[in-house]
Amino acid sequence: MEIWDLYDEQGRKTGETWERGRMQEIPEGRYHLVCDVLIRHRDGTFLLTLRDDRKEAFPGCWEASAGGAAQAGENPEEAARREMREETGLEAEMLELIGITRNPKTRSVVYAYLAVVDCAKDAVRLQEGETVDYQWTEPETFFGLIPKEPVLKKQYARYKPYLDQLEIG
Repeated sequence: MEIWDLYDEQGRKTGETWERGRMQEIPEGRYHLVCDVLIRHRDGTFLLTLRDDRKEAFPGCWEASAGGAAQAGENPEEAARREMREETGLEAEMLELIGITRNPKTRSVVYAYLAVVDCAKDAVRLQEGETVDYQWTEPETFFGLIPKEPVLKKQYARYKPYLDQLEIG
């Protein structure tokens, strides 16, 4: 059973906790933390992972992140590092916060990070039940996939401040 800390609209812990399976019941004005990590290799390519067909949301779609909900007691960066390690097997020396968005529908505050890694391209280790494949993608290809892939389209809003700075082409 996964337990989350709850936060108010200003991002302060309320002292309340919530069980993951009851997300739709989170009270108005309360949020849980979610982290999202965009992984870019030092050579400029982006890591894309293919979601498992058994996933409830967006099965079989490409995504550009490792991420998930922060567990009780974790801060956003700790959760981001854990999720990145669990879902890809990769570690980053530094995470750069590139955006914070609030999603009233899912009662979540999403902390988006950039991780630049310098590892062997075959060092990725996929998490059973989460993802089934991966690819390192050139920026031009990545940008071309954003309007075609539903998860990438959704994630783009979180990564926009960072991605808009890149000179592609």
